Amino acid sequence: MQSSDSVKNTSPTASSTSAGYDIIGDIHGCANTLEKLLIKLGYEKQQGTYCHEKRTAVFVGDVIDRGPRIREALHIVRDMVEAGHAHCVMGNHEYAALAYTTELSENVTESNALANEKRFVRAHNKRHNKQIAETLEQFAAYPEEWKVFLDWIRSLPLFLELDGIRVVHACWDDELVSQVKALRGDATIDKDFIVASADRTSLEARAVDRFTRGTGLRLPEGRVITGRDGYKREFFRTKFWAHEPLHFKDVVFQPDPLPEDLLEHPLDTRQKESQLSYGENEPPVFVGHYWLQGKPKPIKKNIVCLDYSAVKYGRLVAYRYSGESELTEENFEWVYVDPEN
Repeated sequence: MQSSDSVKNTSPTASSTSAGYDIIGDIHGCANTLEKLLIKLGYEKQQGTYCHEKRTAVFVGDVIDRGPRIREALHIVRDMVEAGHAHCVMGNHEYAALAYTTELSENVTESNALANEKRFVRAHNKRHNKQIAETLEQFAAYPEEWKVFLDWIRSLPLFLELDGIRVVHACWDDELVSQVKALRGDATIDKDFIVASADRTSLEARAVDRFTRGTGLRLPEGRVITGRDGYKREFFRTKFWAHEPLHFKDVVFQPDPLPEDLLEHPLDTRQKESQLSYGENEPPVFVGHYWLQGKPKPIKKNIVCLDYSAVKYGRLVAYRYSGESELTEENFEWVYVDPEN
């Protein structure tokens, strides 16, 4: 087991003179709530952009889709990043938007043998159309602005290493981090990377899947889970920090519980070897993605998830990191989300 014309995001290995980082969870278009959280954290608007005198914000991705003010949320986050007051990594929804809008070939047209839905890296099918519908609708009157934001989204790194901490949307994988750095030189991607990710066996696809979606296991043959979002799934999300797991219950990590009869289902050798184990002596890592509920707290002393289901009227959460060696419950801040935000 292993532990374009766009404005480029800040370097994923750049250090900062900041007195600390405020790592903020999945926003999903909850722009009003984001502003409330930034103000609570001591950020002020100067020349139209939120900033803090001593601290830097870090967003874990999934700024877009689902919520009521996606365009406004993108403006807040992008403006902070471009002004040097924040960093942001790519979430699975940002990557999905890029894949949805990136054609597989410049020569493919609707009259070709490929159906229109298959012209793009991410097929324009019913499920994918639904996922991005809110974003496209909110940008319908701003098509040129959407193109500019897509260029900016493409500049977002897949992961960040900042002054002893790590930030990634879903899962840290040392081996894939090294492979992406060797391929790209850093953690950013481009159109060729996105096109290459259409091949599910490619390094590009494996990297995007691991960093933005995490790890998972297939359910036993014939079994399907229907999530609270209405989607049927043959896989379930798993921890990337489980130590010597034996059963499904030891690795499952998702908002939709497994059926009771599957909790004691034994992991076979291949399944055990496929799972990661992020060690307790590794640098602190911050993720989003997992739709947690309840009062925020660290998963382990060096792992924090910041996705507390904001767009489902949960909490938009931040962790205030100031160099501590052990992450603590006291350093979380949050605001509750109401249906209008």
